[in-house]
Amino acid sequence: MASSGDDLVKYITEKVVVYMEDPRASRARRKAEKQPWAEKWFGMLPLGLSIWRSKWSDGGRK
Repeated sequence: MASSGDDLVKYITEKVVVYMEDPRASRARRKAEKQPWAEKWFGMLPLGLSIWRSKWSDGGRK
C-alpha cells in the first residue's frame, strides 16, 4: 500500500514539473484550441438552435 502512495506522489510530481517547464505561450495556445463545452457535448445542436432562435427574434427579416 505504501508503494502505491509513493507512486502517486511521484506521478503528481512529474506532472507538476512538466507543467512548470512548459512555456506559457504553449499552454495558452493549447487552451485556445479547445472546443466550447456545449459543442463538445452536443455537437452542432447549440449552433443550430442559436441560428434558429435569432431568425425568430428578427421576425424572419434579412
